[in-house]
Amino acid sequence: MTEYNQAYMVSNPLAPCEVVEINPDNCTGCRLCIEVCRTDVLVPHPEAREVPIVLFPDECWFCGDCVAYCPEPDTIKMHVPITEKVGWKDKESGERFRLGMKNPPPPYTVPPIGWKNIKEK
Repeated sequence: MTEYNQAYMVSNPLAPCEVVEINPDNCTGCRLCIEVCRTDVLVPHPEAREVPIVLFPDECWFCGDCVAYCPEPDTIKMHVPITEKVGWKDKESGERFRLGMKNPPPPYTVPPIGWKNIKEK
């Protein structure tokens, strides 16, 4: 059985879609999305107070910070490829979560069913 002792980031597969869509009617040009972008996918427009430019879509980690920190609701929409959607649902509340969201719930403290049998082998 292989032991996994380290966690590391790997690059995303090329995304043949528009990763980040910015609604120019709602965008105020505050550039907060550019500041919080972890991979510099968004770059400022040459003209002040204009919609940022999505320059490097294939570098996006799909963290969602640009969407979460935008002060204007429904301005930025993220199109996550189906291969990158990592999520889970709380069985009790029915609330859905995804990797990279702002305030994820704490991890489970009880191991999954069958973990004891796997670990003993």
